[in-house]
Amino acid sequence: MKCLGIESTAHTASIGAINEKGEILADVKDMYVNEKGGIIPIEAAKHHKNIFPKLLDEIKKNIDLDKIDIISFSKGPGLSPCLLEGMKFARKMALELQAPLIGVNHLTAHLEIGKLLTNIKDPVFILATGANTQVISFEGGKYRIFGECLSIGIGNALDKFGRAIGLGFPAGAKMEELAKNGKYVELPYVVKGMDVEFSGIITRAIQLHKQGVNKEDLCFSLQETCFAMLTEAAERAMAHCNKKELLLIGGVAANKRLIGMLEIMCNERNASFGVVPIKYSGDNGVMIAWQGILDSKLRKFDKKGIEKEDINPNWRIDQVKN
Repeated sequence: MKCLGIESTAHTASIGAINEKGEILADVKDMYVNEKGGIIPIEAAKHHKNIFPKLLDEIKKNIDLDKIDIISFSKGPGLSPCLLEGMKFARKMALELQAPLIGVNHLTAHLEIGKLLTNIKDPVFILATGANTQVISFEGGKYRIFGECLSIGIGNALDKFGRAIGLGFPAGAKMEELAKNGKYVELPYVVKGMDVEFSGIITRAIQLHKQGVNKEDLCFSLQETCFAMLTEAAERAMAHCNKKELLLIGGVAANKRLIGMLEIMCNERNASFGVVPIKYSGDNGVMIAWQGILDSKLRKFDKKGIEKEDINPNWRIDQVKN
């Protein structure tokens, strides 16, 4: 069985293909960028609409589309205009290929591709993306959220500060580089149980920047503070769930300082630690394709299902039926 996955939840438009053995057959993507601000959903959607045909041309160089058995797409959560473009493109592909169409949960796809590409089997997950920051584990037959951001996700928080100091979007990698030459400045630290709160921290960092504190020190301090919060929440969840594995996933998983903090904590707990390879830590079509294969084993399809599938922008991972 082979599945073609369409990803379009936010800034990334991607098409990927994988077979039921977990062998990646194709992976192409293109990211919407904005040097003057963050994601403008309508503009990102236009980007996706324009780029998908070009991405498909790239895919055709690697695989025979007539041998695709399933088409899957990101149903949610995500930005509605972006999700719609992905769904429309996936629906068009499904009709042309006469293949079943399945909408999958974007966050579940992050978790499952992480398990596929690492040796981690039953972990506590730290999902660190732009819009989502969650502490997740599989308990009682479903994915459950044990802690999460109370307002803004870690990726969006860092990007918000990056825009405020003129780094454009996305800002994470630029902030990581600036942090290498910074020293610590005290910022708020907010952990409530296993929940974390980044909004006030970013507000304070922006205030300090306006007061003359340099970018390097603030980038360093934001990383140290926010990542320490995530590490504390992760350790508490591992103790609560009695888990000996931790898996870091999502776009922010590319940050070496976050990886280092979590690795130290796991070593001290005699626990295994895994990180999704950078290429697949951010949004990608391969993870949507893999989730399509997994979900296809739990669902029956008919041709009418192509027209019935729709987006669900607010689809939480703990609402997914396994």
